[in-house]
Amino acid sequence: MKREVLNLKNKTVGDIDLDANIFGVRNLPDLIHHYIRYQNAKSRQGSHKTKSRSEVRGRSKKPFSQKGTGNARQGSNKPPNFRGGAVSMGPINRDYSFSLNKKEKKLALKSALSIKNSEDKIIIIDTFEIKSFKTKDLFSDLKKFNYESALFIHSESGLDKNFMLASSNIPKVSTLNQKGINVKDLITFDKIFIEKQSINEISKRLS
Repeated sequence: MKREVLNLKNKTVGDIDLDANIFGVRNLPDLIHHYIRYQNAKSRQGSHKTKSRSEVRGRSKKPFSQKGTGNARQGSNKPPNFRGGAVSMGPINRDYSFSLNKKEKKLALKSALSIKNSEDKIIIIDTFEIKSFKTKDLFSDLKKFNYESALFIHSESGLDKNFMLASSNIPKVSTLNQKGINVKDLITFDKIFIEKQSINEISKRLS
């Protein structure tokens, strides 16, 4: 399938063939939802924790004799019923992540790219190189694309320094190396701007 290649002035400078097996697969909402759950679970810290009886401060020596005091028998001053003792069955460090096989990951990415392509929200840009690092210059050019939020996916060779500086202060605009493309970002951002060179790299990785 052919798509236009534009420059940052929103003018056509050529065209490119997109692989239908990557940018033209069917919508798989269940798999996309599963992938986003996988991303969210993997990003959770799971650092909520309370101290166990072995970690609270205190002595493990019996606080008083087993018999003859009139008190309930106690083995140490660390149990939950003592002031400063451990929390009974409190939370511990936990890993929330779960596995997702490579075929599912690839298929979910293909489906997300295809959805954006079918909605005409993937824009192929010849290069992200710009002469000025001023935010106002880049912002005036990007307004021509009529976007709500934009993700700029650049090639492995790196992002143009001027573009990186100019885009850093524009609201709802983010940049991403093509190696880091993920379903959550593809679905979240309104329009996806992909550097022409990145198309070959993405196609090679997902084929």
